[in-house]
Amino acid sequence: MATQQEMIDSLIEQPGLFQRLGLTDWLWAGLILAATAFVFVQYGQVMDAYEIGILAMTAPGLVALGWFWKSFQPYALTVAVFSLFSAWLYSGSYANAESVFGLKFLLSSQSAIMWMSALFVMATVAYFGGLLANSDFTQKTATAITWAALIMGFTGLMVRWYESYLIDPEFGHIPVSNLYEVFILFCLMTGLLYLYYEQQYKNRSLGGFVLLVISAAVGFLLWYSFERNAAKILPLVPALKSYWMKIHVPANFVGYGAFALASMVSVAYLLRANGEKNNPQGFAATRLPPLEMLDDITYKAIALGFAFFTVATILGAMWAAEAWGGYWSWDPKETWALIVWLNYAAWLHLRLSKGWRGVPMAWWAIIGLFVTVFAFLGVNMFLSGLHSYGEL
Repeated sequence: MATQQEMIDSLIEQPGLFQRLGLTDWLWAGLILAATAFVFVQYGQVMDAYEIGILAMTAPGLVALGWFWKSFQPYALTVAVFSLFSAWLYSGSYANAESVFGLKFLLSSQSAIMWMSALFVMATVAYFGGLLANSDFTQKTATAITWAALIMGFTGLMVRWYESYLIDPEFGHIPVSNLYEVFILFCLMTGLLYLYYEQQYKNRSLGGFVLLVISAAVGFLLWYSFERNAAKILPLVPALKSYWMKIHVPANFVGYGAFALASMVSVAYLLRANGEKNNPQGFAATRLPPLEMLDDITYKAIALGFAFFTVATILGAMWAAEAWGGYWSWDPKETWALIVWLNYAAWLHLRLSKGWRGVPMAWWAIIGLFVTVFAFLGVNMFLSGLHSYGEL
């Protein structure tokens, strides 16, 4: 056990933040700031004060994220290159989506999202295949496929944003306004969070579990797209024409993605715990990560999700005050958001104050996913209220 002085000496010896930054980190920061300046010069005259404020806060946020998680830098740059190339292929005409090969089969928003969907399913199969075969190569391939899915998915959202302005400048909006768009956002947030924890813990055996919930979302997305023609870009309803949407919805879906990840890691926890109890030399007890690691990932994911969900709920209340004249109206969506918040607040409280861990907390995290899914989707299907613009 290290002494207190040794721990202090160790902390003193660690280089500071700026000492840990390399040339690529500073180039990343320069690119983000240059891109931000370009956007402001190009579009600042049509942006209101709130949108300028969001732009100003986004720049340091992206810089910090790239510094904190190095893999985010090449990912974001690849998405930017693909998105800009797609915009170039459009040449200002939405009709090119059906006539230009690169758009029709690869980089139009709908094509890119279809690629995302196929790649996520492929990655799910590859992760489980690598786990069953105990093949490190197959699991590395699954990771690469997941990165490809995330690149295509985020490119699809960025291009859809551009397409909305090509169709009609009055239609133009950030693509987080309906169930089709936010399901894509959910897939992306969950996938990115998973890859972050995969790198942090240097373990790929959870990939199949987490991507299983993403594949389920992809299944709904495909049904919703083809059965309800949900991919069609439509003008915003008046209630959504607000700068609040640009920050409230993304914050919400970081929370949803983190909660989904925590629940699927908890499934692995239950399998590992049962394996250690009943068959210590069996598949679950030997192939899945240690219980301590699974418990730690679950806790960190729920804590992160809770923080973002809290911010999103506060932002939603402020949006409601502006749109409907009151911070809270006990609308079904608001009520179920509160239920989700209380559920995870109680989970964290018992974890931190009482030290609860183990199988009961894993079951709680799994049940929490069903509560979250109802708040996210069930309310739109079965209940009505001020959020009726999100109905199926």
